[in-house]
Amino acid sequence: MANMIVLPVPVFSTLCNEAFKLRRAVFIAEQNVPADEEFDALDLTAHHVVAVAGGEVCGTLRIIHAKEHVKIGRVAVSKAWRGHGVASAMLTYAMNEHRSVRENRFYLTAQSDKIALYERFGFVAFGNEFPDGGMPHLAMKNY
Repeated sequence: MANMIVLPVPVFSTLCNEAFKLRRAVFIAEQNVPADEEFDALDLTAHHVVAVAGGEVCGTLRIIHAKEHVKIGRVAVSKAWRGHGVASAMLTYAMNEHRSVRENRFYLTAQSDKIALYERFGFVAFGNEFPDGGMPHLAMKNY
């Protein structure tokens, strides 16, 4: 994508605060996820990534170095930028930057209607569908 950059940002930096604002807009306002489920203590230690285009944060995700794998989560893209490769660019960045942390073992939980995106990155769904934030999700792994 032209003029888009994906980069890591420190928690509570200006860009990370913009990422949190985007997460509120997508998950809480748009998808009705309860605010107390959207933000948690893991945000304090997670690695945060943003995509910036047109002078604004248009995408974000977080990476958690769990004991057995790297967990990717809170993937959000602003409405205006959906379908333009933002999530794919962030996933590529996150997986490239963190693949050595847990021997290339990645895990995430995906909204069930977003499974195809993650399958393109080698993720495979497993287990039963479960509710998270009021929406059906599936666990997925790439290892």
